[in-house]
Amino acid sequence: MPRTIQIRDVDDDVYDALARRAAEVGLSVPEYLRKETERLAARPTVQEWLDRTRRRSGQQTPRETLEAIDELRGAWPT
Repeated sequence: MPRTIQIRDVDDDVYDALARRAAEVGLSVPEYLRKETERLAARPTVQEWLDRTRRRSGQQTPRETLEAIDELRGAWPT
């Protein structure tokens, strides 16, 4: 069931910036904010991201990583 969120005391310059961004993509301010809140909610928090990143096991040394990047980039121009 959809819920309503109300934000009070938004400064004029903040609202104007949101209205400008909404207009740039052809949306009303509420539509724009709805999409932005959906995008925000879908992203992990910083703590969730850090926890997930720490769980990854590094199988390569930093040197091996740099060598792989160099291989993808190709030879340096001379």
